Amino acid sequence: MTSDFDFESYQYELVPHQIAQLPADKREQSRLLVLDCRNGRMQDMKFTDIPLFFNPGDLLVVNDTRVFPARLEGRKATGGKVELFLLEYPDFKNSSTLEEPDGPATHKKIQCVTVTGLLKGSKKAKPGSRFFFSHNLEAELVQYLVDGKVEVRLCFNVSTGLSPEEILVSSGRIPLPPYIRRHGRDRPEDRERYQTLFAKKLGAVAAPTAGLHFSESLLRKLAEKDIRTAPITLHVGYGTFAPVRVQDIRDHKIHEEYVEIGPETAELINQTRKRGKRVWTVGTTTARTLEFAAAETGEVEAKQGWCGLYIYPGYRFKVVNGLITNFHLPGSSLLFLVAALAGRARILRAYDTAIRLGYRFYSYGDAMLIIC
Repeated sequence: MTSDFDFESYQYELVPHQIAQLPADKREQSRLLVLDCRNGRMQDMKFTDIPLFFNPGDLLVVNDTRVFPARLEGRKATGGKVELFLLEYPDFKNSSTLEEPDGPATHKKIQCVTVTGLLKGSKKAKPGSRFFFSHNLEAELVQYLVDGKVEVRLCFNVSTGLSPEEILVSSGRIPLPPYIRRHGRDRPEDRERYQTLFAKKLGAVAAPTAGLHFSESLLRKLAEKDIRTAPITLHVGYGTFAPVRVQDIRDHKIHEEYVEIGPETAELINQTRKRGKRVWTVGTTTARTLEFAAAETGEVEAKQGWCGLYIYPGYRFKVVNGLITNFHLPGSSLLFLVAALAGRARILRAYDTAIRLGYRFYSYGDAMLIIC
C-alpha cells in the first residue's frame, strides 16, 4: 500500500489550544495560508488579502445551504433527559395533520413528520416512547435502524399559528461540531456566526465553514473587481463527522449528501472556463458538488440528487483548480480531498507550517487558499 492510501499517512499533531472555540471578531479577520501548487510556494496572509489572487472575470462558487437547529434536548415521559440529533431536515411536504383534544370542548391541530436521527439518553428507550422538547414539539420513537440510527415521528402543535419550521427553529440548538465546547449552553452569536452570508436553503447539520470568512464588505470589494458569485447547494450531513475506520482509505464508504446545481450556475461556470478565467470554489462541499456535476469533458451540468462522490488521491479533478478551505481533522475524508487536489506531502507540509505559525484550526478557525 502506498502512503497516499495509508490512513496513518494523514495524521498530524495539533495542540488543543489551536482548535478554535470562537470565530474571529469579524468574519474577514481570519488568517489565510496561501499554497500555490504550481511552484510549492506558501504565503502567510490575511483573509482580507484574498482579492489579490482573483482577476476580473473570475467566478466565485459558494454553497448556499443553511444549518438548521438539528439538536433537540428534552425529557422522556418518565422525566429522564433525552437528546435527539436529526440527521435530515424534515420533509414537511409529506407531513400529516390531525386534531387532538385540548380541553373539554377544544382541540389542537398537530402536524407530524417522520425523520431519522440519533438518540441519546440514560437508558435505551422502547419503540412507542414519547419525548418532549418544548410546549409545541414532541416526538415518538418509531423504530431502531442500522448503525445506531432511529426513526422518530416529530409532532408540532401548529394551533398557536406557528409553522413547523418556526417551531423547530425555536426548539432546537445549532449543531456545533463536538470539538467546539459549549458545556451544554448555547452562545447566541453561534446562531449567526455558524451560518455563512450565503446561507438560504435549510438542510445542513454542519456549516460549509470555508464560507464563514466572507463578509459583506469583502464581497463588495470582489464585485468591484468584476468577480461574480454563483451558488450551488450541498446539504452537509452528519456523515461529515464520521470517522474513517479502515487502514486503506480506498475501502472507506463515503456518505451521500443532497446537492443541487442550477442551470444558471452551470452556464456561468462553463462560460468562465471557456474565457480562460478561473473558477474559485469555496469549500470542499462546493468542490465535491462541481466535480459531481462535471461530465468527462469538464463541462458542468445542472444537477439535482444525492452525491456519493468520494475524492481521495488519484482522483483527476475536472473543474476545480482553485479552492478556499479550512483546516481539516487528521485522518478525515475532507483531508483526503484536499490532498487529492494539492498532493498529500504538500498539504501536510502546509499544515505543519500553519501549526508552527499558530493558525487556528477547524470550523471557527483560519483558512487556506489552494491554487493548482
